[in-house]
Amino acid sequence: MPTPQEVLAQLKQVTYPGFSRDIVAFGFVKDIEVGGRGVTITLAPTTDNQDVIGEIRRRVVETIQAMGVPMVEIVIEEPPRAALGAIRPKPKVGNVKKIVAVASGKGGVGKSTVAVNLALALRSLGREVGLLDADVYGPSVPVMLGLSERPRADEEKRIEPIERHGLRAMSMGLFVEDAKPIIWRGPMITKLLVEFVRNVLWGDLDYLVIDMPPGTGDAQLTICQQVPLSGGVIVTTPQEVALLDVKRGVTMFREVNVPVLGVVENMSYHLCRKCGGKHDLFGSGGGQRMAEKFGIPFLGALPLVRELREAGDRGAPIVAVDPDHALSRTFVEIAQRLERELERQQAAPARAHFLQ
Repeated sequence: MPTPQEVLAQLKQVTYPGFSRDIVAFGFVKDIEVGGRGVTITLAPTTDNQDVIGEIRRRVVETIQAMGVPMVEIVIEEPPRAALGAIRPKPKVGNVKKIVAVASGKGGVGKSTVAVNLALALRSLGREVGLLDADVYGPSVPVMLGLSERPRADEEKRIEPIERHGLRAMSMGLFVEDAKPIIWRGPMITKLLVEFVRNVLWGDLDYLVIDMPPGTGDAQLTICQQVPLSGGVIVTTPQEVALLDVKRGVTMFREVNVPVLGVVENMSYHLCRKCGGKHDLFGSGGGQRMAEKFGIPFLGALPLVRELREAGDRGAPIVAVDPDHALSRTFVEIAQRLERELERQQAAPARAHFLQ
């Protein structure tokens, strides 16, 4: 029989559904007993989602049986009722009214491009908007906004954001050289992100848009747990490989009680500059089907056009420099749908309270 320490080491391979973090790191493994006939593992999840609990149980049993253990017994401790589905109050971020996280289950789907132009589209609607680049390992917002100056701090060591195209922006990319890699461990990253949210002089904002790192790891979890998010937007592309990651993004937001405001399908089709025809390079309609499957809004589809890439590369986002472009108008429509969904989300609890 393996020792409890050996069992615990194997359980670190069991990730929480929808996250890259394991159940040991989450603190779900409460006790391990090794006997002559097998192993008994006591789990204390902080969710009452039976699908999630069942998936964790299955993965744990398979992992421990693979060690040659003949019998694996799982004991599930029920969390206190007050903890089930509870939304822990999070400190307000200055005078920021709404905070929207733009996320993706994987990299390479154009998440940062969507985040930058969505923030600018909200600005074009007359809103005061900030943009936080939370992708510490691969910050791209400085390039897309044409930022090069280093942020300054006031007498109280609070950081002043850089303003460009009407946005107040902050990014780790403003503190390091272009070619210098950021080689930090998780705790340093999470501390930095909290510092960017709490210690930046964002001022009076209608929206703070957060360009999340790709995936569902510690950095994403830190933001969801410590920042009072109004909701999350998931960016995907039409192909099936990308759509599989939409589920991870939806699960991540829902498990930490963050409303999913909708799905944006990027690179939905190629728009030919010569003939004006549409060509489905990566499939068709996948983002909308996934949104319908999960019961969340489909905010819009963005074509694959050269102007969008060229504008980002030269630090002049298309919504800012060419507001009459068809793609710019699409971003504005997505921003309007986002605002309507935020209003609906805020009105729903009020209606439920009134009905009670």
